[in-house]
Amino acid sequence: MSDALNSSLPDSPLDVAVIGGGIMGLGIAWRAASRGARVAVFDAGPLAREASWAAGGMLAPYAEMEFDEDALLALGEASQQQWPAFVEALEAAAGQSVHYDVTGTLLVSVDRDEAEALRRVFAYQRERGVAVQWLSGDACREREPLLSPYVHSGIHCPGDHNVDNRAVLDALVQACARAGVACYPNHPVKDVCVEAGTCSGLRLDDGREVTARHVVLAAGAWSGRIGGLALRPPVRPVKGQMLALGYLDGPPLAHVVRSTEVYLVPKRDRLVVGATSEERGFDRSQTAGGVYELLRRLYDVLPVMYELPLCETWVGFRPGSRDNGPMLGPTDVAGLHLATGHYRNGIQQAPASIAGVVAGLFGDRIPDVIQPFALARFQRTRSALGSHEA
Repeated sequence: MSDALNSSLPDSPLDVAVIGGGIMGLGIAWRAASRGARVAVFDAGPLAREASWAAGGMLAPYAEMEFDEDALLALGEASQQQWPAFVEALEAAAGQSVHYDVTGTLLVSVDRDEAEALRRVFAYQRERGVAVQWLSGDACREREPLLSPYVHSGIHCPGDHNVDNRAVLDALVQACARAGVACYPNHPVKDVCVEAGTCSGLRLDDGREVTARHVVLAAGAWSGRIGGLALRPPVRPVKGQMLALGYLDGPPLAHVVRSTEVYLVPKRDRLVVGATSEERGFDRSQTAGGVYELLRRLYDVLPVMYELPLCETWVGFRPGSRDNGPMLGPTDVAGLHLATGHYRNGIQQAPASIAGVVAGLFGDRIPDVIQPFALARFQRTRSALGSHEA
């Protein structure tokens, strides 16, 4: 993937200017360009090298479902249904595989306390009609023989899948190039240009302006730093440290495996292990304590890790919002659209989120699953708090 800069900025108004070159920004740019729009993507650094690159690639709306987050579950389910078609279209557009895997997820407990918590999750999944199966520890090891003998019980979630998120990003860059999207890595955006309640484009850090009919703010954890808006997206960085182990005789697991403290995602050439969750701002430091905790938790689930080579460690910044939900679609500023705040589910929620935002760009009906995630919900919350305080 090249980070070579375009020689000059667009010399006429764009149909769509996208701020952010992760899975949301690149996906929206590709889909919009495929429908005939003139599109450019602007990123503060190299394309596709932040949260989307750092992720585990789990497509797990059922393993990760939380109590009473119905709107998020609906978005996750809609996106899960769209993933196969999204993969087919992207692989055709890019001419390369994204290594989509449908083996499923195993949620496991390593002691009785964790088993009790897992029982509550299982009951909630069944209550919501999710196709899941309760497994004894021995049944878990029948599916995954290298799991720890201390694994007490588990839940099989066959509807959860996973994908190589880095391969998805490489494919999106290629698909954008083939669709005619102009990409501007290392072009940080300072402001969204707003005049009389209408977005007219964006302004770069160096003062140059780009005119566009529509602007999509998809800058992940950095979205709240873009100026020019009366109500900035309330997004914060949630730091996650991760690591990857190499293989000796092939992948030690077939399924994605999750405990309450760690997740293990087998890829073609590495086992991805994550992740810490730290409120440390944009602190990129990799700490000994973070790596230790991941390895300790991993050993409780998969003791064979002791023999595997440690091949990579990294840090990513999840774009967290106040209610764990993303901000999607049109805003009160005409021409400004959002695709940010997906927290830890950006890869999984990508197809539905991208489709919803593109629908707004072309004046199509916004899908029902997108509508609960308008930025205006935070404006209403702020107004209600102000009225109460008054």
